[in-house]
Amino acid sequence: MGIKLSDGLLKSVEKPSRYTGNEWNSIIKDPKSINIRFAFCFPDTYEIGMSHLGMKILYHLLNERQDCYCERVFAPWTDMESKMRENNIPLYSLESKDPIKDFDFVGFTLQYEMSFSNIVNMLDLAGVPILAEERNAGAPFVCAGGPCAYNPEPLAGIIDFFMMGEGEEIINEVMDVYGGWKGTGKPREAFLEEIAKIEGIYVPSFYEFTYNEDGTIKEFLPLKPHYPTRIRKRIIKDMDKAYFPDKIVVPYTDIVHDRIMLEIFRGCTRGCRFCQAGFIYRPVREKSPERLLELARKLEESTGYEEISLTSLSTSDYTGLEPLTTGLLEDMEERKVNLSLPSLRIDSFSLDLMEKAQKVRKSGLTFAPEAGTQRLRDVINKGVTEEDLLRAVSLAFNGGWNGVKLYFMLGLPSETLEDVEGIADLAYKVVDAYKNVPKEKKGKGLNVTVSTATFVPKAFTPFQWEPQDSIGNVHEKQMHLKDKIRSRQITYNYHENKLSFMEAVFARGDRRVCKVLIRAWQMGCKFDGWGEHYKYDVWMKAFEECGVDPYFYVTRRRQYDEILPWDHVDVGVSKQYLINESKKALEGKITPNCRVDCGGCGAAALNNGVCG
Repeated sequence: MGIKLSDGLLKSVEKPSRYTGNEWNSIIKDPKSINIRFAFCFPDTYEIGMSHLGMKILYHLLNERQDCYCERVFAPWTDMESKMRENNIPLYSLESKDPIKDFDFVGFTLQYEMSFSNIVNMLDLAGVPILAEERNAGAPFVCAGGPCAYNPEPLAGIIDFFMMGEGEEIINEVMDVYGGWKGTGKPREAFLEEIAKIEGIYVPSFYEFTYNEDGTIKEFLPLKPHYPTRIRKRIIKDMDKAYFPDKIVVPYTDIVHDRIMLEIFRGCTRGCRFCQAGFIYRPVREKSPERLLELARKLEESTGYEEISLTSLSTSDYTGLEPLTTGLLEDMEERKVNLSLPSLRIDSFSLDLMEKAQKVRKSGLTFAPEAGTQRLRDVINKGVTEEDLLRAVSLAFNGGWNGVKLYFMLGLPSETLEDVEGIADLAYKVVDAYKNVPKEKKGKGLNVTVSTATFVPKAFTPFQWEPQDSIGNVHEKQMHLKDKIRSRQITYNYHENKLSFMEAVFARGDRRVCKVLIRAWQMGCKFDGWGEHYKYDVWMKAFEECGVDPYFYVTRRRQYDEILPWDHVDVGVSKQYLINESKKALEGKITPNCRVDCGGCGAAALNNGVCG
């Protein structure tokens, strides 16, 4: 029997529906008839976790197995957590309400570095030992995957094993091995030894690092000769044959992305030098329009959602976009289902696409020029021009749109004050483009929203060697830009850049930051991605207490010959290619789209996709 939650307890917290389960299409099994129980944990709130496509896919995939029961677990908000601790209620799954400490696996998806403290908090709330070395024979295996797993080292002391790359195949292979190991009486290490043979599995406790006197890494060593020295990511080769659910759980409460998400392809051919996803998800692999239309019909029937969103890193690069969008409109228009087209590129925005997106109802338009001048856009290999942006917004304004969001980054490598001022200039040019549209065509009341994020150098990008701009410098740039934007038609939003500093620590940190993470959690840090909960000063104190220098990871330029904490992970893109791209960036040279001209990044060795 699962944990019983009293009505009084649920009524005393914000959004009780986060904790009750029993949603439409959720899967209920008899735990007594199951051999393997998997707690799929998202280290943030229900609304964010339930919006994540990867969770939807793996939840239904695991539950197709007769021997496995996958249940969902989210981070309780602070009000619910305090009630749980007061009443000795351990962290439980939504489906059975059973404590997750009794499961075989506790698996985390790592989508964002600032959720790491929630992983520690959730393990503690569950009664699972935080450190891998302290888990005994009865404890679940704690595993992790997702984009942040590509630099696994900041969590190396906590996670038993990582699954590198796309999870649809690897997770089943791990379950198969576990089914054979469970009940044999063999030690935990025997199971880890067995799965370490699976391509894409990384067991941190099977390796050690040594360090030079200056703090850089001297060597990465497997503890036994048969452990792989490079862990290669897994990819799904045929996207049409890849598992995708035709039913998804429909929440009772609003979530961030409350709609059907159709994944049209994986990977990106553009090669923006700041973008980790563009490198780690290579090569591009598409689903056919026919398969997508089939899935859309099934999902609409099984959920009743009124919006379908096409998801990818760059939707307008999908080669089957025209037949797909035409087919979707034919199928969905009479059902009043809206088509959402995020991730459209400025240089491939068309009137036809715009009209399709507004067929049922209009939504806002978002473009990401990323930098304010052409010089800096060339440095980051964005591949779009000011003319592209102005043409796109003019098309939109002529079609009756009156709201445009523009995304930029501050602190990019080689950025000057002129580049910052270029952001304001571009925003004013967008306002002028609106003014030039005939009155009878344009919507009333223009609103241009300019948002800037702070650049965070990430692993497996050409900028992985770059220092992050200092907190003080970025703040000055934010204030300078705010001063330059004086129009009532332009809204300027920016983020607290102290948060980006900590993101950079975990994006490029090594094993030594793991103890800081645990210490900061002990001092009250959790929900760090939420501005009101982020405690920068507490984090700084934790670094000081642990004798770890955060600036070593954030504001230091790294040398090309330095061993990086993630060098033992193979994402298919060679280090030499990233070095070449880094040098080209400093010279302001662009690299063409992979579809136009192969740059020889190394992903061809994966024998698939655009490269295959």
